[in-house]
Amino acid sequence: MTVTLSPLHIDCDFDSGNILVLDASDPAHVHLNIRKDSHSDHFQWFHFKASGLTPGQVHRFSLDNAHQSSYKNAWTGYHAVASYDQQTWFRVPSQFDGKALSFDFKAEQPQAWFAYFEPYPRARHNQLIERAKHIPGVELLASGRSVQGRDIPLLRAGDGATGKRKLWIIAQQHPGEHMAEWFMEGVIDALEANGPVIQQLLAKADLYLIPNMNPDGAFLGHLRTNFKGKDLNRAWQDASVELSPEVFFAQSQMKLHGVDAFIDAHGDEEIPHVFTAACEGNPGYTPRIAELEEQFRSTLCSLTPDFQTKYGYTRDEPGQANMTLACNAVGQAHDCLALTLEMPFKDHDDAPNPQTGWSGERSKALAGAVLETLLKMVGDLR
Repeated sequence: MTVTLSPLHIDCDFDSGNILVLDASDPAHVHLNIRKDSHSDHFQWFHFKASGLTPGQVHRFSLDNAHQSSYKNAWTGYHAVASYDQQTWFRVPSQFDGKALSFDFKAEQPQAWFAYFEPYPRARHNQLIERAKHIPGVELLASGRSVQGRDIPLLRAGDGATGKRKLWIIAQQHPGEHMAEWFMEGVIDALEANGPVIQQLLAKADLYLIPNMNPDGAFLGHLRTNFKGKDLNRAWQDASVELSPEVFFAQSQMKLHGVDAFIDAHGDEEIPHVFTAACEGNPGYTPRIAELEEQFRSTLCSLTPDFQTKYGYTRDEPGQANMTLACNAVGQAHDCLALTLEMPFKDHDDAPNPQTGWSGERSKALAGAVLETLLKMVGDLR
């Protein structure tokens, strides 16, 4: 018996959508390309909806230009995520043949969504900010504007009293790294729950939070840049109102309020582990900062299996740091502990979950461990 598959409709005209249809005439082998960021050659993030799937039948999707993406080596060992309801996401076994990333999907329902990672929608972001503003002790301290005019809220948890430590956490400078705002949701969940860790931490410190540094790029389905094609995590030496107002806003607020510790939440395409990068290459790097970095890492390792210190980036040589990165720039300017926290697009191989890989839920859980780590070392920050 010959089974005729129904016509497919591929759509990405929605928040964080990104795909180009090359040929969808054969539902058993759909050819697609990933679209570049606006005003930039970067691309890797994809997010699309397929309608007209035939339940019980296998549909193959092929991202034909994967080998030309920003991080072509990242596709090896990577598995796409899928959802039938945009709430529950699961991994789909995927293959990279050196040119295309492809995955076979046996449909259970007539439509499904596919993405590079579990997306963090703009609507959920707006709800998160509103929820945060109603938490006792949390206020919308200031709001910046992106290139396209989207809000960039700065939240402060705490009373701003003199002498308290000022702990900054920002996220999603690279817009395709959606795990970063899932992490920020975990921070705000902890504030809302107001458990002992938060109570003790806020007695000694204020938290300054920017949940999404790059709302334009996230909405447009970018991987790496803002609407102007600027990589925000390479803009901390030359931030401007015209090209990178997102960074200009954050730096202005840091100068106004001060910084005693800084965490910049990101996602890494290639490395299947959670890890941190630090400021060892900064000209102002000192033994005190080195000790704080080691304290943070060892403490976080003791609190969760979803962190490790064996795998990560190659350490910078003394004096050789890239000072355009937020971590290095903030650490140097404020003489403080400054870390880039990287979560994987793949899985955390030290504690793998084949069903979900690394996920939004695991990103949220990691936030709780990071807050407890900051509590354990807040007395040593200055």
